[in-house]
Amino acid sequence: MIAFVFPGQGSQYIGMGKDFYENYLKVQTIFEKAEKITGIPVKALSFEGPLEELTKTENLQVCITTVNIACFEVIKNQFEEILSKLRFVAGHSLGEFSALYAAGVLTLEEALLAVKDRGRVMGDVGSSKPSGMYAVINLSLEKLEELVKSAEGLVVISNYNSPNQFVISGEESYLTEVAEKAKALSAKVVRIKVSAGFHSPLMESAQQVFTEFLKTLHWSEPKLPFVSAVTGKEETSAASIFEVMTKQIVSPVRWISAVEYMYEKGVKIFVEVGPKKVLCGLISQILKDKEHKVFNVEDRGTLEQFSKEVWAFL
Repeated sequence: MIAFVFPGQGSQYIGMGKDFYENYLKVQTIFEKAEKITGIPVKALSFEGPLEELTKTENLQVCITTVNIACFEVIKNQFEEILSKLRFVAGHSLGEFSALYAAGVLTLEEALLAVKDRGRVMGDVGSSKPSGMYAVINLSLEKLEELVKSAEGLVVISNYNSPNQFVISGEESYLTEVAEKAKALSAKVVRIKVSAGFHSPLMESAQQVFTEFLKTLHWSEPKLPFVSAVTGKEETSAASIFEVMTKQIVSPVRWISAVEYMYEKGVKIFVEVGPKKVLCGLISQILKDKEHKVFNVEDRGTLEQFSKEVWAFL
């Protein structure tokens, strides 16, 4: 069985989506619609940059979602037989909105307007109180939990990405202190280029505002099974999906749980639909020593490789 997984912030690069745009009329239509719906120059930012402008969360969330959806539509139109073997869709943080589009829960317009508003409210928090995020690599969860618990201010584990990689979010001075302590324990610590401490209680004011926007959307029943990285399991109804999405930006990303859930339900092939191979790497760490295969599809080259190799694993 197959799962399609959609990346979020951190997977961007200049030129993402360009190959598909130049070769598929459907993709050109999606980009044109994205620009009309959001008012953001998605093509120019995605294909030409500059990276600093692309990376601004209010721009990036729309651009990555557009590219993810474009990649999904290419696969969908070329491989109808693959869709019959598709067990789940899921996304990492921002990528969940692409997954909701793929599942038929949100329309293209609703998904893009949602991530535009999400980017706006998350960006506003970044300007109000100094906070941030660090990736912590090669430190056990138990030791990291001890460090977070000992912090004198707000610091939380915000992403459970793989057994080798976690992310912490928090108030600036306390966050840096925890990061330095992790480094002293021989962990690799990397500052993430974001404007605030996402997926933490610091986002509560943003989530309240965003929830009001989410209420204006029409949430359809999923046509494909959707696994939430908020709960780490399948959410089977429009009502339950809406409920978890109202909590998404204040809740940790439970990517390990989501991947393990899909694997236990029979998924052995994971296809990262969108730019780069970030999720492929995390999935391989989570399922280390277990039988599985990862692919990414983001251009004609990766699409061709997927089409040649996937059948051997089905």
